[in-house]
Amino acid sequence: MKNQPHLIAIDLDGTLLKDNKTISPYSKEILQKAKEQGHHVCIATGRPFRSSDVYYHELDLNTPIVNFNGAFVHHPKDDSWGSYHTTLEVEVVREIVEVAEKHDVHNILAEVLDEVYFHYHDEKLLDIFSMGNPEVTIGNLKNVLRKDVTSILIHAPEENVEKIRGYLSDVHANVVDHRRWAAPWHVIEIIRAGIHKAVGLKIIADYYNIPKERIIAFGDEDNDLEMLDYAGCGVAMGNGIDQVKSIANEVTGTNEEDGVARFLQSYLSL
Repeated sequence: MKNQPHLIAIDLDGTLLKDNKTISPYSKEILQKAKEQGHHVCIATGRPFRSSDVYYHELDLNTPIVNFNGAFVHHPKDDSWGSYHTTLEVEVVREIVEVAEKHDVHNILAEVLDEVYFHYHDEKLLDIFSMGNPEVTIGNLKNVLRKDVTSILIHAPEENVEKIRGYLSDVHANVVDHRRWAAPWHVIEIIRAGIHKAVGLKIIADYYNIPKERIIAFGDEDNDLEMLDYAGCGVAMGNGIDQVKSIANEVTGTNEEDGVARFLQSYLSL
């Protein structure tokens, strides 16, 4: 079975990327070997495409990519492959903004693929979100948003995060899913209900006709849970959260120890 083509799905931050956001030469070499042996390597990230395409090209991939935790799936090198974009209705977004404003939030961002909308001007966040040169609009989201959105981010004081999440669960549970970013950011990320990385991974697996038992997925955070659970071989990073380790089939080294490459080298005899 090891010789048959596998689908290898890799999260970026905290997984393939080292803490300084680079990919080690060893990781690149092993992923190249995997591709040469006929395996399909794909990226599955919470990032938008504009801030993951640099890694896509660095790895010289020719596969579809999962962005926004599954809300957007497309093939960067093949327009005819189609794209899957699952959005939140702008009316729901306006209601969420209204409630968020009452919770003394630092900021609210809406992303529509490569357009970023900031509720308030915010130098610190502008800097983080300017990777890949998005089209940036600053202004009251209730007025400036004219279309359905890919995702919303609420940056709130730590003590208000759970209150806002409670509201989302009580009022919008059937329309949205929300997660909390890892420290030090007190950020709530909201996407359409039922959307997660496994949804995107299934689209890609079906395209390549790869059964579950030949899917290997790597991750470290709560946005990787469904993907690791879905894969025949879900691998948690050594630096991953306990919840990820508990549902994974295997635990590898940390992102600083090239955990992805070490696991693949041994598992696929590369």
